[in-house]
This record gives sequence, C-alpha cells and structure tokens, in this order.
Amino acid sequence: MDEIKKEAIKQEVFDLYDDYAHNRLDRREFMQKLSTYAVGGITVASLMGFLMPDYKGGIQIKADDPRLKSEYVNYESPKGGGKMKGLLSMPADSKKKLGGIVVVHENRGLNPHIEDVARRAALAGFVSFAPDALTPLGGYPGNDDEGRTLQSKRDRNDMLEDFIAAYDFLKSNKSCNGKIGVVGFCFGGWIANMMAVRIPTLAASVPFYGGQPAIEDVPKIKAPLLLHYAELDTRVNEGWPAYEKALQANKKDYKVYMYANANHGFHNDTTPRYDKAAAELAWKRTVDFFNAELK
Repeated sequence: MDEIKKEAIKQEVFDLYDDYAHNRLDRREFMQKLSTYAVGGITVASLMGFLMPDYKGGIQIKADDPRLKSEYVNYESPKGGGKMKGLLSMPADSKKKLGGIVVVHENRGLNPHIEDVARRAALAGFVSFAPDALTPLGGYPGNDDEGRTLQSKRDRNDMLEDFIAAYDFLKSNKSCNGKIGVVGFCFGGWIANMMAVRIPTLAASVPFYGGQPAIEDVPKIKAPLLLHYAELDTRVNEGWPAYEKALQANKKDYKVYMYANANHGFHNDTTPRYDKAAAELAWKRTVDFFNAELK
C-alpha cells in the first residue's frame, strides 16, 4: 500500500471502488475495469491492496482499552429472527447515567472499523451500542466482501426494525439516561435518517453520507439532525436538494455540512478514501452535537 500515493490515483478509481462497495459491480467487473488504471508500474493487485480496508493498522481504540467497559450483548428484535448481537461500550469510570448512541454500520455488517467508532463514542462520554444486522445470517463473516454479500440478502426495512429495536434496548439500559441519538455511515446514514422518521422520541440523528427518506416522510421527523455529506459523492448528494427543501418547508431543526473534495466514506480511516481533516472535523461536530442533545 505504501508504494501507491493517494494523490496519484485518479478520481475514477475511487468511483469504481464506490460502485464495487455498493454492489453495482461484482468482483470480476471491478478488477476488469480497474486494470485500465494499472499503468506505470502499478499492478491491479497493488491497486486492490491500496483500496481495500486495513483494519489492523486503522484501529484507534483497541477492544481491550482499560478506559472502557465493552461487551457483546444480545437483544430481541422483531425482524432479526430472535436474538440480535451488538457491541455495548461505556466509560469504565462513569458514576452517572449517560446519553446513549446507536452506531449503525455500513452495508457489510459490524466490522472492526465500526466497532472502533462505537468505542470512540463511548470514550467521548456516552453509552454506545453497535448492532450487527448480519446476526440472523451468522454475523459479520470476517471480511467486507462476504459481509456485503450477506447484507444484500436481508431486506433493508427488516434491518431498520432491528435498529429501532436496538434504540429500545439502549433506552432501557440502566447506565443510560434515556436520551438516545443515532449515528450511521452510508447504509447506516439511511438508517439514521429513517430512525428520525420512525422514532418520535429520538433525541438526535447524525447521518454520514446517508440516503434520504421519502419526502412525504419528512414531516414525521422530530429529532434535530446533523448531516454530513462529501462533495465528490455525487450518487448520494443527488437526493439532498429535495430533502433540504422538505426540511425547510416543514421547519425542521437541522445543520448540514458538505466536505470539500471528500469522497463517500471519508470518515473511514481504514481505506484511502479517508480524509483526515474532514473526518476529524465531522467527528468533533458530531460529539459536540450529541453533548448538546443527549446530556
């Protein structure tokens, strides 16, 4: 990965990876199209290695961090086929009840990066809960390719019900003060938007580059929104103007930030789409927002 410099890679390569990561290209088609950019001593294999997530090198908060209490727990879901699994994390030394945050993964299950994000949320002073929507299919399988395949076998509205049930589970946790927010990324961003539609008592919602709800559902939103978008993410951004118009027309409480020259997935520090400045600013804004709404 070190042999390829991010600035040397054309935007079309990142767009190709976005198509692959969202199942618009299968692996064979992706590699075939990627070969067009394997020039000047850069091989397809090295491009693949550059684009794939690096979970070993990208984790910020280790699973056994002594500042946190983290454990996998089960909860009941109406659509998950019984028990669902999630990572529950909170500050180890907390003496009072804390606001809760449901952390929603991308379209590949609860991978190491999202677990890391959930621990970051806990370290910021919250009780975080990161469910795995792949639980009914055996859980996150250990790599993102298989995770995407598994998640594509589940109905997204059934998964939405699983995350709504996670909200209820977290709200009743003895360490939580009952004020619950949600943060989600990509697919999780759509879930965060939809939880705002579906849960009148949701205290805050933070979608990162998430698909928008139907315009006719916008009046149902009660929670304040903090929306993060990436300037180069033309696919998701197409739906923003109509969503903003509906939010304004219905006098909803929202803030939106568009991060210049950032790609979809810019917050994920395990891939080359990561934009350090944008990610750190977006996360600071997210934590500040939750501090204002959940405490």
